[in-house]
Amino acid sequence: MRDLLLQCSGLAAIAVALIHGVLGETKVFARATIEPARLRTLIHLVWHAGTVAWIGGGVLLLAAPWMESEPARHWIIVTIACVFGFAAFANAWATRGKHFGWMALSAVVAMAVAGY
Repeated sequence: MRDLLLQCSGLAAIAVALIHGVLGETKVFARATIEPARLRTLIHLVWHAGTVAWIGGGVLLLAAPWMESEPARHWIIVTIACVFGFAAFANAWATRGKHFGWMALSAVVAMAVAGY
């Protein structure tokens, strides 16, 4: 059961990351006016660095059940829970809880910790 929770957590992490990337492109950057152009490119790339990192975390959560190292499983879960937990807190605080992102991020943390 705990392996299934980790795998669900990994899939949720990847889904949250993809939603983050798509909404960034369609809602945020479609309306944003950022000058100079190179600064716009930098902010755009930094936004997607988070998306790629969250996908990587999701892949690690998916792979953790097949690792034969208990310390590796432990540190994957702890690290990803901290990363997604901080993102959930920051999202909830910055949007005063009005954006669904903090709930999705918190669900990833909850499932990962439950799969510990």
